[in-house]
Amino acid sequence: MSTTVLVKKHTEFQQGALSGMSIAVGYMPIALTFGLLAKSTGLSVAEAVLMSLIVFAGASQYISLQLIAVGTGIFEIILTTFILNIRHFLMCASLNEKVEEDHPIKKALYAFGVTDETFSVAAVKDGKVSTGYMFGLISVSYSSWVVFSGIGHVIGSSLPATLQESMSVALYAMFIGLLVPSLKKQRKVVVLAASAAILNTIFSFFMEPGWSIVTATLISAIGVEALMKYIVKEGEVDERG
Repeated sequence: MSTTVLVKKHTEFQQGALSGMSIAVGYMPIALTFGLLAKSTGLSVAEAVLMSLIVFAGASQYISLQLIAVGTGIFEIILTTFILNIRHFLMCASLNEKVEEDHPIKKALYAFGVTDETFSVAAVKDGKVSTGYMFGLISVSYSSWVVFSGIGHVIGSSLPATLQESMSVALYAMFIGLLVPSLKKQRKVVVLAASAAILNTIFSFFMEPGWSIVTATLISAIGVEALMKYIVKEGEVDERG
């Protein structure tokens, strides 16, 4: 491999890492809170860190703690978190159209790190997204989540109660901040986000949280895509007419 290619890949990794810094900072309070809750649930620091290492999904980890606390069985926990994370298949499928062609193993490796936040950053990036960029973006985000999960377990209980309560909304604030730029650029994203939020609110009254999110996402994605295709088709008909 030539020196030029190595330098280019290194630069792309650095760009991804730089983009991931905002996510890493946003993950800090959420991971600290997770560590704190994991300790109160009865998990050891090793178990809390291991969960962050192999799961790396904030919502699923929080729900898992709640299920563990009430004595839910392993199968139910796995099924619930799987349903909650089905949206990751959709995100990876969408992102696959934007990333550069590369070996499937490399894609599988960074696909593990595709979260709501890393997907948002990669999806709104101009042009093709390189493998180096994805690894840089995810490495920083992943490291922050794992490290601060452990720190939260160790020192979280010593934090002031008001600060512990404020941490619970930090993830939502961070995701909104990442989503806003794409909302400004694409009307389709606005419609999709709004319809999914409305449907999820309605479904949550009579469905489990995981099922309501999955159902709302699927219906919104299919509905918005069909609507956009219809609008484009009608526009073409008008132009010919």
